[in-house]
Amino acid sequence: MAEYSSLLSDLSDNITNEDLEQLKSACKEDIPEEQSNNITSSKEWFTYLEKNDKLAQDNMSYIEHIFEISRRPDLLTRVIEYRTTVLKISEDDEIDTKLTRIPSAKKYKDIIRQPSEDEIIKLAPPPKKV
Repeated sequence: MAEYSSLLSDLSDNITNEDLEQLKSACKEDIPEEQSNNITSSKEWFTYLEKNDKLAQDNMSYIEHIFEISRRPDLLTRVIEYRTTVLKISEDDEIDTKLTRIPSAKKYKDIIRQPSEDEIIKLAPPPKKV
């Protein structure tokens, strides 16, 4: 449970008020507008999601989806790391579990690492005008 609390704290520290509005907007189908207006911090947002069974220590798929559609690969990466190290759900297990969204995990995995020298495409200089 300590790792889960630590993860939520870390995520909260990296969500600005502007980010929070974007995340709440991404959840508008699941959070009624009057409830959404009462959420003023990322901690309150996480608490709301927990109370409404959208987030749990062993179920991160909803926020993975929200971070993906909100274009926050940095936050998504932290959730994926938690899932693989704390929950011990490896890539091979992802296919058999409902705890994750496979496309998001696989899509962002390669973004995180830097390409090797062989993977970098070098372009030829533009042709000289005559």
